[in-house]
Amino acid sequence: MKMKRQQVSTVLPEQHQAFNRLLGDPVVKRFLAWDTYLRASDKYLLAMVIASFSRAGLFSWQYKRIHFFLALYLANDMEEDNQGPKQAIFYFLYGKNRSQRRLFQKLRFQFFCSMHCRAWVYPEELEEIQAYDPEHWVWARDHALFF
Repeated sequence: MKMKRQQVSTVLPEQHQAFNRLLGDPVVKRFLAWDTYLRASDKYLLAMVIASFSRAGLFSWQYKRIHFFLALYLANDMEEDNQGPKQAIFYFLYGKNRSQRRLFQKLRFQFFCSMHCRAWVYPEELEEIQAYDPEHWVWARDHALFF
């Protein structure tokens, strides 16, 4: 008989609080409103942001707006075959100015390394992250409703 391995989330309440604080950031708010079809920021990708916060090892008070976008970019990198959502993040942040993209990619790599290169998140962990506060408005961001 084969036992199924129970996946236990290591996400702490502090990471949820850091995520919620960043959702109140005016730039993050504008991005989420701008992504009307939820291609770059649906509920699963946003749950992956919280998982990334947990794995990166920063204190919750250290998370800044850039960490939100780095984690969201990594989530899109892991989950989406289409380059469009990642390019949308760049376009939103920097417009047509490509000079900042190299710095963003450097920061993305450092953030990924701080996560011990563990960007993959199991579906069970995503469900557990969403179950922490199931009535939160971000969990209604389901891009499958658009197709």
